[in-house]
Amino acid sequence: MNQIIRLLAHSQRTFINLIRIGIFIVMAWIGGLKAFQYEADGIIPFVANSPVMSFFLNYSNDDPDNYKLHKNKEGEVVPANIEWHQKNGTYTFSYGLGTVICVIGILVLLGIWFPKAGLWGGLLTFGMSLVTLSFLVTTPETWIPNLEGPQHGFPYLSAAGRLVVKDVIMLGAGLVAASESASRLLKR
Repeated sequence: MNQIIRLLAHSQRTFINLIRIGIFIVMAWIGGLKAFQYEADGIIPFVANSPVMSFFLNYSNDDPDNYKLHKNKEGEVVPANIEWHQKNGTYTFSYGLGTVICVIGILVLLGIWFPKAGLWGGLLTFGMSLVTLSFLVTTPETWIPNLEGPQHGFPYLSAAGRLVVKDVIMLGAGLVAASESASRLLKR
């Protein structure tokens, strides 16, 4: 057992780099998917209800619930809804957001070799996770709606809520990566 403990204790840097690789994979994958119509359509409930992001869209400030009339199911192609999303700025926003997410992931990964990049990537991951977690408060779709069933509202997370709550892990992982990068910078 002592050998396992020693191995774990001496492998911390390797494990932090594994965290960095994991953050990069998630960020590159999710950020890359923002270039596709179904993913862009899927983020609208979060963005339209967010006081931090809704101003990026054309229709959200006029009528924040308007997006509900134009939602596409994942994989669904409804030309009228797609046209609405184009006019709303959904796809432009999604492309920009995807680019930012990919850049953050690259910065985190670069932290393996360049601590300054890793510090910024970790801090940006933390900040992005705070914004994402705020969706639990601002987005009604993150909770099971009251459809006459016994379980609804808090603490019953919907699929969207279960997706969002996982960012607690990204929040902590971003800080671990930033902390290790800061430590290396101080040793210079």
